[in-house]
Amino acid sequence: MITGATRGLGREAARRLVELGHTVYVGARDAEAGQKVADDLGARLLPLDVTDDRSVEDAAELVRSQVGELDVLVNNAGIAGEQRLPGEATLEDMIRVFDTNVLGPTRVLKAFTPLLEASAMPVVINVSSAVGSLARNADPSAPWSMLAYPMSKAALNMLTVQYAKAYPRWRVNVATPGLTATEFTQGLNGGWSVREGAEIIVRMATIGQDGPTGTFVEAAGTVPW
Repeated sequence: MITGATRGLGREAARRLVELGHTVYVGARDAEAGQKVADDLGARLLPLDVTDDRSVEDAAELVRSQVGELDVLVNNAGIAGEQRLPGEATLEDMIRVFDTNVLGPTRVLKAFTPLLEASAMPVVINVSSAVGSLARNADPSAPWSMLAYPMSKAALNMLTVQYAKAYPRWRVNVATPGLTATEFTQGLNGGWSVREGAEIIVRMATIGQDGPTGTFVEAAGTVPW
């Protein structure tokens, strides 16, 4: 199951996983758009708003009633927020970003834990960003100077570490696709194609039980926390 799968990296990851033979649930806030994507890809629609407790619980119940377990969860849904300088950041924006980028994956993990536990080889990928790396941000040459988005991704990284420790049978990892040319990054120059950006997500979604857990990775290798 992939959250935020109607466009960009989520859609491409869904396409690739369907192509590899997986049954894929396309998580979508907009059911009409989600149904179109599901039909196009040969996937299944899963109405899901990660900021809404009832929506997440209903989504988990639907998957439980249809298949009874979940092998792979990709927490992809996220928002950039206003990306203001620290002195100009607003609490309202930070709350909105954290609700989607941190509490959203937390809601989903909580609701889908019984389904993951029912799987023989549960895998979780939290889609993060290098801007959430404390080590990279501590470098004086780091280009990022904003609060909400980097803080939310750093918190998502911690969520990953804690789940990896709490559920050692699972494979729980953070993947960052890097700067990718999607609607999410409009106005920024350069970066990967969507196909290239989704590669690390698909790679980590298809690891075996002997694969890594509690790691932060990008296409080139390990990212420092």
